[in-house]
Amino acid sequence: MKIFMILTVCFAAVSASRLFQSEWEAWKGEHGKSYSYEEENKRQYIWEKNLKKVVDHNMEADNGIHTYRLGMNQFADMDEDEWRSLVLGHVTRPANQMSYCNMTYEMSDPRADDTVDWRTKGYVTPVKNQLKCGSCWAFSTTGSVEGQHFKKTGKLVSLSEQNLMDCSTPEGDHSCHGGLMDFGFKYIVMNGGIDTEESYPYLAKDETMCKFNKMNIGATITGCVDIAHGDEMSLKSAVMRVGPISVAIDAGHSSFQLYKSGVYTSMECSSTKLDHGVLAVGYGTEMGKDYWLVKNSWGEMWGMEGYIMMARNSNNMCGIATQASYPTV
Repeated sequence: MKIFMILTVCFAAVSASRLFQSEWEAWKGEHGKSYSYEEENKRQYIWEKNLKKVVDHNMEADNGIHTYRLGMNQFADMDEDEWRSLVLGHVTRPANQMSYCNMTYEMSDPRADDTVDWRTKGYVTPVKNQLKCGSCWAFSTTGSVEGQHFKKTGKLVSLSEQNLMDCSTPEGDHSCHGGLMDFGFKYIVMNGGIDTEESYPYLAKDETMCKFNKMNIGATITGCVDIAHGDEMSLKSAVMRVGPISVAIDAGHSSFQLYKSGVYTSMECSSTKLDHGVLAVGYGTEMGKDYWLVKNSWGEMWGMEGYIMMARNSNNMCGIATQASYPTV
């Protein structure tokens, strides 16, 4: 009897292992992953830990404990520290440093629309992918400039993040190692414009030479405006009245790394230690939960086809209203 029980347990373990292996192989194929023999063992171990995290979280979500779900996306073979170092960048303005933007938007609008989505109005380019480079600030910068350029001209032009990365170091940005959207705006103003994505394509790496060409300018701006610090009502008004707004958030948590759908909240989030630049393109309410509609720069395989719904009216969740700004044209 004991031998039978032992054999049964062993058979079940082998069957589970084979099933796990099948899922691992399918995930690698879906995301185009391949490794050396030594690397594969490490990656599969991390992947299995993340899979358990996803399954446990989603079971709790099914029971109403969470308002969002996780998924095994392209980052599922990375631990938190590695993932942070690859895709996040310091985007917090030092407390003693003045903003380049010389105006502040502050407005509480009780008649604001209940739902806004600038994607449906033509203001937003397709989701981009920063790859293994902390250039999020550049994508946030181009996103808001693209929106304002469309608002003025009626033409949606994809703008060059690599142009900002290669050329805005004098303004204070650091290419793949972080930067500020306001510094990006400053560069575009001082430079007289920014090149198109088509003429100055993204390379996802630091380049030593600025290749800006004034013959390929896709948009110009005249300045920028900061949203009142930490004021979600002013941010809501700006999103409704102005268009897509550059925002900085605290995204450095595994729940953000593996986010799949739903309204994201995190007790771990800071409203002051910001490490990721993204784009607020709208807002709304789902299942009684207010949210900000946010465009990320991690490709369409992450989140809701590249987007996340972040909790709104929830004590400035993850600092989304702490350092918001937009360009003027």
